[in-house]
Amino acid sequence: MKSNRFILVISNKNMSEKKQIRHQTTIIHGRCTSIPYRLFIIFFWGNSLAIAQKSEIIPQYNDRLLQIAGSASVSQLESDIRTLVNFGTRNTLSDTVSKVRGIGAARRWIKSRFDEISAGCDHCLDVFYQDTVVSATDNARIPQDTRIVNVVAVQRGTLKSNRYIMMSGDIDSRISDATNATDDSPGANDNATGMAGTIEAARILSQYSFPHNIVYLGLSGEEQGLFGGQAMARWAKEQGWQIIGILNNDMIGNIEGIDGSIDNCTFRIFSEPTPVGATEQQRIWHRFYGGEVDGPSRQLARYIDQITRQYMPAMKPIMIYRLDRFGRGGHHRPFNDLGFPGVRIMETHENYDRQHQDLRTENGIQYGDVIEGVNFPYVAKLTAVNALTLGSLASAPSSPDGVMIGGAVSPSTTLRWEAVEEEHLLGYKIYWRDTTSPHWQYERWVGNQTQFTLENVIIDNYLFGVASVAKDGSESVVQFPTTLIPRSR
Repeated sequence: MKSNRFILVISNKNMSEKKQIRHQTTIIHGRCTSIPYRLFIIFFWGNSLAIAQKSEIIPQYNDRLLQIAGSASVSQLESDIRTLVNFGTRNTLSDTVSKVRGIGAARRWIKSRFDEISAGCDHCLDVFYQDTVVSATDNARIPQDTRIVNVVAVQRGTLKSNRYIMMSGDIDSRISDATNATDDSPGANDNATGMAGTIEAARILSQYSFPHNIVYLGLSGEEQGLFGGQAMARWAKEQGWQIIGILNNDMIGNIEGIDGSIDNCTFRIFSEPTPVGATEQQRIWHRFYGGEVDGPSRQLARYIDQITRQYMPAMKPIMIYRLDRFGRGGHHRPFNDLGFPGVRIMETHENYDRQHQDLRTENGIQYGDVIEGVNFPYVAKLTAVNALTLGSLASAPSSPDGVMIGGAVSPSTTLRWEAVEEEHLLGYKIYWRDTTSPHWQYERWVGNQTQFTLENVIIDNYLFGVASVAKDGSESVVQFPTTLIPRSR
């Protein structure tokens, strides 16, 4: 099915900025359906009408990203989820020797899937284990010293840069007692879905090459205390990796909520507002100039929201202004703790009868995280969201550093930033929004320059940021200003 997407750019001689109004069809026959679109830009100037030539504008969509958004295989995801469930239990403390049961068999199978994918792309993935030993001392959910083993697959970028965008799923599962390593713990939704989605994203994206690196992670020890994420985050920091962000996928397959809701069109993105290690100087900046909800993780959440709405318009992201669910945690947190951007992507409606429960039926209610609770087409949609985001960020230039802002007691706002020295850079966009808006509302393409003044846009009324744009239209995460432009004397 084909659909056209129009961007109307309305202006007159007295307007200093062009207002963009977007409309797109999103629902077909009552189903959530992502519709590929084509782009036309129409300029109104006075009473005249002109159609912009493609060569005169930056790309507004990317054919490759459209392909990626539609490439997740429902059947492959179902097969991988069922395989993970069939290991019986994947508890971190479970059998590591058996070939058919326990977390050892599960992680070896996950590595074999990454190896298989790598073999199909001329060995484009570097696949390895990353591990650590967690002491039983002061760890209630680790009764004996335990080796925590992660599975890592790295897709190297063509620029041979030190920048990495990550996606993770969890290998381990649990039932009511987190230390019960023998009874069946299928972990179908929590978190075979996230793990299978990560493997599927690797399958999809390994068919392409990107300037920057992509990392696919199977993390262990999540239910015991986020130990796999802690080990991987420390290791990445020791390697000197510059992490663009980590997309932690934890439970992406349930559409039937505990409250009776049934919803396969929305998902949540959890993000912390600012880095946990913010300095006193940064806190002062936030107080007087803004940015208390504009940290790197929050900007990553906005990026996912925006690109999903652009390329998968039937899906409705919901940004949650919180690190994770109320009082709870996930494997993006250890990365946040070390200063790396990271978010949690998950279903909107959880069903607590299907989480961390012994398998049983009580009062007519079936408890347990079993395969029947997974909606495989929904897993495919959220996998597509991840693959789309990974592909876009791996294609984009680095975010500009050193973003500065000025314009106090002035009718206009000026931004300045350091040049991004990457061969695929086309130029930059300035974004701004109302101070109470969760989304970037306005944008201005400024070309390949490192300072620009938004005439008649008053600094007091908006929040601002700058993004780098690639020649194919891929954009970096927006960078919020962190200092003032020195005043001329």
